[in-house]
Order: sequence, then C-alpha cells, then structure tokens
Amino acid sequence: MKPLSHLIQRVLHLDPPLTRSVIHQRDLRIPMPDGTVLLTDRWVRRSGGDGLPVALLRSPYGRRGLIGAVQGRVLAERGFQTLIQSTRGTHGSGGMFDPMRQERDDGLATLEWVIKQPWFGESIVLVGASYLGYVQWAVADQLPPEVKAMIPNNTESALTLEFLRPDGFSLETPFIWGVTNAVEKPAGMIGGLAGIRKKQRALETLPLNRADIAATGQSVGYIQDILRHEADSPRWDGLDHSHRVPNVTVPVSSVGGWFDLFLPGQLRDFRALQASSPHPRLTIGPWTHVTSDATPIREALTFGLALARGQRPPERASVHLYVMGQEAWREFETWPPSGYAPQRFHLRPGGALSVDLPDESEPDRYRYDPNNPTPAVGGVRANGGGRKDNTKLEARSDVLTYTTTVLDQDVEVVGEVSAEIWFRSSLPFADVFVRLCDVDGSGRSVNVCDGLTTLTNADELARATVRLWPTAYQFRRGHRIRVQVSSGAFPRYARNPGTGEPHASATRLRAAEQEVHHDPNHPSAIVLPVAQHQ
Repeated sequence: MKPLSHLIQRVLHLDPPLTRSVIHQRDLRIPMPDGTVLLTDRWVRRSGGDGLPVALLRSPYGRRGLIGAVQGRVLAERGFQTLIQSTRGTHGSGGMFDPMRQERDDGLATLEWVIKQPWFGESIVLVGASYLGYVQWAVADQLPPEVKAMIPNNTESALTLEFLRPDGFSLETPFIWGVTNAVEKPAGMIGGLAGIRKKQRALETLPLNRADIAATGQSVGYIQDILRHEADSPRWDGLDHSHRVPNVTVPVSSVGGWFDLFLPGQLRDFRALQASSPHPRLTIGPWTHVTSDATPIREALTFGLALARGQRPPERASVHLYVMGQEAWREFETWPPSGYAPQRFHLRPGGALSVDLPDESEPDRYRYDPNNPTPAVGGVRANGGGRKDNTKLEARSDVLTYTTTVLDQDVEVVGEVSAEIWFRSSLPFADVFVRLCDVDGSGRSVNVCDGLTTLTNADELARATVRLWPTAYQFRRGHRIRVQVSSGAFPRYARNPGTGEPHASATRLRAAEQEVHHDPNHPSAIVLPVAQHQ
C-alpha cells in the first residue's frame, strides 16, 4: 500500500504524511437501536493511533478501493484515525437501503457508539461529499460536544428536493444515481459511471416511468418516487434538514463547485450559517459534482484537525472563491459578497445584448420539438459537465443568442444570477432555459451558468423569471457576453412534452412555436451582479 500512498500524494499534491505505516481494521460491527448492525472500517497509524481525533465518514458507496485509499488512508497517515461506515443496507451493513430516510437516527447512534470506544480520544470531525455530506446535516443540530467540526462538500441539507424543484425538473443526475445504486452496489456511484451512456439512452424511453426498466431490467423505487411525488408530498417527509442548519453550534467548512447540482442549496445553507454559527467557511471552485482537487482533504487536515486538537485553524477570509475567466482564487467576507449590484443586460433586436433598453421590435421565434430536444452541453451535470465549447449548440435553430459588443473593460460578475424573459408559446406547457456564456476573441462561446423554469400558461405572453446558478466570473476586455435562450437542456432536465401530462406517464410529444419578446413594454433581460468599481 505504500506505493499507492506515494501515488495519491503526488496526484492530489499533498504534503508528505506523518507516517505511511497504517493499520486497516475491517468490519467493525456497530449496533443500531433497532438491532441492525452497520459495518465500519477503521484506519489508524500502526503506533500511537489510539486517542487521535476521529474523522467519521458515513457512505452508501463502500469502504474500500479508492474510497478507503483516498479518504481512509490519507487522513490516517496525517493525524486522524478514520472511520468509514457503510450506511444501512449497503456493502454488508444490515437493513434495507431507503435513501436518506434513516440517516439521522443511524448517524446519532453511530456517534454515541464511537465515543464509548476504548480507542476514542476527545474529538470527532464529520467529513464527506455529496451523500456523505448530507448525512452530516441530518445530525447537525444534535451533535455531542465531542464533535468539533463539520466539512460537508458538494452537498446540501435537503439533497433530493433539489431534483424536484417545480421550476425545472432535474432528471439525469437522480436517474443515474438511482439505477447505479440499485443495481451496481459493489461498484457504487464511482464505478458505475462507466455505464453512463446506456443509462442516458434509457432516458429517451416513453413513458419515462419505464426508463429504469430499460436501463436495468427492473423498477427502481427511488426513481419511481422521484417521478411520482412532488417536493411537498408526504413521501419526502423527514428528508429536508435545512431547518437544522441555524442550530448548528460547531464550525463548518463547506466546499463546493460552480457546476455542482447542489450549489444553490449549499449557498442557502451557508447563508443560514453566517447568521447563526461560529466562523463558517465557504470554498467554491471551478468544479462539477464529481471533479475537484484535494481541497476537501486539505480542509479536513487544516481546519478540521486543528479544531479537533483544540487549536485555531489558519486564518483566512470566510469565503474563498475561484473567479473563472480571471482564473484566480479570491477572498470575500460574505456570500453574496458586498460591492456587487444587479445590472440588467437587455435582449435586443438582431441578437444584440446591451444595458440599453430595447427599441420597438418583433419577437424572435424558434421551434422546440421534444422529439429532437435541445441537448445539454456542459454545465451542471454529474458527468461531462463544466465549461464547454457551445459553438455547435448555438448553431441549432432552436437556440437563440444575444451578444454584447466587444467589451472595452473587464466585467466582473460575482453572486446570484437571474433572467426575466418575456415569452409566449403556441402551447400552454413549455420550458424556458437561459444560459450565460463568455465569447472570446476567436468567437468561441463557453458556458458560465444557466437555469430553467417551467411554465403552465405559456400560451399567454408573460414574464418568465429564471434562476440561473450563482457564479464568479470575469469577462475579460476584448471578450463578449452572450445569453442563450431555448426550451430545454436534455437530459440534464426532463424534456417538456408540451401536453401537460405528468413526466412519469407522458407518451405524446408535441412541438411548439416559441416567441421571445424584447421591446420597451417587454424588456427581456439577464440580471448580473456586477462589481461596482467598474
């Protein structure tokens, strides 16, 4: 294992460890109050490991392989004893895996068990990404005093509910996650990405409630729940832990990505922490859900380990953001940061974009056909997301673009982004997708952030408000700012069938003629938080 330790150190650009002599204890049995036993692995240095701070990770993705090597071994080599537990019903742990429903009770029982062990010292740090971060929020308001810090990354306190937003039904990520964890438990989400193309093809199935069968040969309960039950359904009772966030009393360092599905909820959680908790920290990089550097591990080793030892972490600003375009890390005191004010960039005739109000003009038109849906290119996706060349996408007839003249100075945008699009469809049911792009001097258009909203009276001219993903971006002098408007990003979002039928059971797909208005009475615009010194 020592060669692997060296390799991980080089790949993640980590400092050398305190030791490479680590013991891996397998299958510790932790009983839950109902008698179910959850299996847990412990990584600890061979000599002097008892009593060290505990890094606790609770995961449905297994305890070994890369998870054990990167999380268990790396943290144990550098000052922790690491515990990785398989959540209920996964990888040898007893019970049934019913996603997100037992994590509060099981998490609290696990903490109680850890504290009673003879090798436990005085402190615990909660660590982990995505589902492993969600389980931290599930217990966050009832932590024993031995827990000294939380380090959730690429996650939020109401995880599944982000998929069920009424203003845009997220499809690709929950579907792939659901079928992967239902059928490929030995590989888990990480190993299952190899079959992502087959699963994406299955998303073209009609009706959609048979897509899981097309992908796996069986019905998957989690996917059927996603399709059948809206966010306010009793089926989701107990899964939203956002009300716990203001009651967190331990320091939290949250790490996320500008192209992560859970970023809006993560920032909502951070705003709640800013108002109630001691010294919360936020780090957002240019990452997707499954791509990042070693920042979460470094936070565990600097922020988490210092607090576990009763020390103060190294000083830094509360908010650490990677400003894309400038390609540099910057420090701020709050989110959203001060010094940025909303500025409207109006859609104008002839595909122009300007701070000036539009003149009298005819609307722009395009045809959206769900049989040939506008594809998702880059952006917020579990695989293949991030910043991508949008040239081919923008050449489609179902995508409108509006572009500024060449910028004579840098335009820095940091904060929440939204759009107001005056829109009408030939059908009552339609989606409006808006994407912000950066066009360089060669004409290459790269996506910055985007969002989608669903309309149910779309055949009446009205203002559609679209919430785009937050961002930090500097449009450089000599570049241009561009806005795309279309009616989909499949399979990131479910395609709108145009019939009003539920996503789960719709079998008919109707094409629609869409209008985007931009005149003095219908001033469509994107609203950007622009630095005030400009």
